[in-house]
Amino acid sequence: MPIRDTAPKGSPTWVDLWTPDVKGSRAFYADLLGWEAAEPSAEFGGYFLFLRDDIPVAGGMGPVGDEPAQASWKPYFATDDITKTVETAQAAGATVTAPVLPIADLGVQAVLTDPAGARFGLWQAGTFPGFTVLNEPGAPSWFELHTPRYDDVLEFYGSVLGWETDVVMDGPEMRYRIVRDADRDGHVAGVLDTSGAGTSRWHVYWEVADVDATARAATSLGAALERQPEDTPYGRLASLVDPAGAPFRLRRG
Repeated sequence: MPIRDTAPKGSPTWVDLWTPDVKGSRAFYADLLGWEAAEPSAEFGGYFLFLRDDIPVAGGMGPVGDEPAQASWKPYFATDDITKTVETAQAAGATVTAPVLPIADLGVQAVLTDPAGARFGLWQAGTFPGFTVLNEPGAPSWFELHTPRYDDVLEFYGSVLGWETDVVMDGPEMRYRIVRDADRDGHVAGVLDTSGAGTSRWHVYWEVADVDATARAATSLGAALERQPEDTPYGRLASLVDPAGAPFRLRRG
């Protein structure tokens, strides 16, 4: 089982769901991915954890104050100096959505919007490292940014998170880069050029044992199938939208 104690700087370290339907989303993902949805914490404003085999794999939150929840999954990236990283991000064109905030002794977080409009978080770990299991059924499998401002965004994340990337495709039909793991061999995320169209958004892929069966189960639970399961050089993939409106993806690597 791929287990890590800490996330390399600049790599995905946590992910959470912002949902307008807390009860429904907790039940949907628990049924679909075999998670346990822990009870929302009053201490942390109603934030709750999804557990995989008793180990935290993701978080979730409902509407905050008068702000309606935008149904979406959001990745957090590891940093060892969150204040400096936020300052660098702002200087590079990011907007701070939620300022630097200590979360007890667990760590320190911030939420930003990149220059193209994609929301992401930062996490400076204390006692909580984020997710520790990867690429196992029910665990995170891949993170991918779709953006109409491909070159600008690559420059932004390079300056803010120290990304180094490798070209997969760079032609008129498709431009795609993958982000190197700063501490180990391999890659941790991808960036797709959407050719100046649409909004910028991070997508989270969840590893499953059977993409087709899980996609069918998701639709039976009320999800919408955006893209049929298909074989790719990176595994079998499918794209869905959960019953509350949050896009998510399935992968069998």
